[in-house]
Amino acid sequence: MRLLHTSDWHLGRAFHRVNMLGAQAEFIGHLVTTVREHAVDAVVVSGDVYDRAVPPLAAVELFDDALHRLADLGVPTVMISGNHDSARRLGVGAGLIDRAGIHLRTEPSACGTPVVLSDTHGDVAFYGLPYLEPALVKDEFGVEKPGHETVLAAAMDRVRADLATRARGTRSVVLAHAFVTGGEASDSERDITVGGVAAVPAGVFEGVDYAALGHLHGCQTITERVRYSGSPLPYSFSESGHRKSMWLVDLGADGTLTAERIDCPVPRALARVRGPLEELLADPGLARHEEAWVEATLTDPVRPADPMARLTERFPHTLSLVFDPERAPDDPGVSYATRLADRSDQQIAEDFVAHVRGAGPDERERIVLRDAFDVVRADETVREVAR
Repeated sequence: MRLLHTSDWHLGRAFHRVNMLGAQAEFIGHLVTTVREHAVDAVVVSGDVYDRAVPPLAAVELFDDALHRLADLGVPTVMISGNHDSARRLGVGAGLIDRAGIHLRTEPSACGTPVVLSDTHGDVAFYGLPYLEPALVKDEFGVEKPGHETVLAAAMDRVRADLATRARGTRSVVLAHAFVTGGEASDSERDITVGGVAAVPAGVFEGVDYAALGHLHGCQTITERVRYSGSPLPYSFSESGHRKSMWLVDLGADGTLTAERIDCPVPRALARVRGPLEELLADPGLARHEEAWVEATLTDPVRPADPMARLTERFPHTLSLVFDPERAPDDPGVSYATRLADRSDQQIAEDFVAHVRGAGPDERERIVLRDAFDVVRADETVREVAR
């Protein structure tokens, strides 16, 4: 069976104020063309279909168009909700849509109930594990201490239990939306840390033939059978080194697996340039970036006059301008934002305690801070979904 694995469409999302809806529509067309030209048997979409719980109307219309075009091909599609989606909204009408071969899996309680497709070699069971927010699903899975690993492990126990009841030789595919250990993150994914931990081990997916992952925006291979497709379009300059693609996966009769990357069309290349303004304007080696979307970091000791206007004369698609004067880390002129770069909320809070009190928090106090951040993040998730 030939699968096309994609995820993280983020329909409705912009890129530094650039409307990406046209590029997203072009990707949908490319997806449909790939399915047809490569004789794909099933499409899997591993979450974050939308960029937010209440997407704009134009994004909903594009999603509706995608569903119709996939259904018209007669190729089954299995799709789960991600941490950016409202599972309840995405799942509206799932029972009816199911009849058209579009299988939406947004309910945690249905983790152990697969979509079963068949080829000439027998059945392939597709298990959809939507994003599992630990605080919201702990009762469903009966876990005492909610965390990403515990709830995902409990969901996979249901998958393996169902698979054990099926005919010998039944192959299996799991769709999941999670941060798996070994994956490389970018700046555009929403933090899902719980209890100080965001990642789960790849071993949690043991026992299935293929784990089609979503959440991280870079296409990557965790193990031969555990892969991220990544987002089809860039959503932050941290993705400037990404090759945007989908996985074309062939699942053999005996569970053997081969995978090939299918490139996605992107509207422009991304470029990050750094240095004093005059050097950026004069360096002939930067000519290759003149048609790219550019993030420019200026290292001049004093902020130059009209930097954006001057940059856009050479790089007309400059979208982001950052000032980072080259100074020693302890220089009082170093900005507050620079000092906090790459530090988590937990670390910033602990630094504040140390600054005010003269000593950092002890282990008990760290747990209190961590629990407080978890409660706030879970509450924000509930509020967004309830809107």
